[in-house]
Amino acid sequence: MSENIAVLFANEAFYLAFAGGDFEAMDELWSREGLVTCIHPGWNLLSGREDVMESWVAILANPNATRIKYRNAAATLFGELALVTCYEELEQGFLIATNIFIREDGTWKMIHHQAGASPVPPEEEEPDFPDTMQ
Repeated sequence: MSENIAVLFANEAFYLAFAGGDFEAMDELWSREGLVTCIHPGWNLLSGREDVMESWVAILANPNATRIKYRNAAATLFGELALVTCYEELEQGFLIATNIFIREDGTWKMIHHQAGASPVPPEEEEPDFPDTMQ
C-alpha cells in the first residue's frame, strides 16, 4: 500500500471514530510521542495530548453531537509528516479541515486537527479506494 493511501486511511479512521462517537478509536489515532494540537471551530488552541483528548471526550460523549462525514480528502507527504485537507459535511453546513499526521512506530498518527467554516465544496472526485463513509 502506498504511503499516500495509508495516510488517507488514517484520516478516514479519524472520521469513523468521530462519527461513531468512539473515544477508544480516537485515542488510538493520536500521537503519543509528538506534540499534539487541535483547534475545534470556535475554540481556542488546545496544546498537549491531555487537553486535546479531554476535548474529544466532551465532544464524543455529547448525545446531541452533530453528524459528520468528510469528503474531498487530499494527502501530501513530507517525509515523516503528512498533511490531509478535506471538507467536513455537517447538518448546518460545511467546514474545511487540516489534519496533520506523523509516522510513529510505522503507523500514521495524528498530531494536529483544525476545522473552520467553509463555503460549499467543489464536486467530489472519485476516491482512490472505497469510501466506507457512505
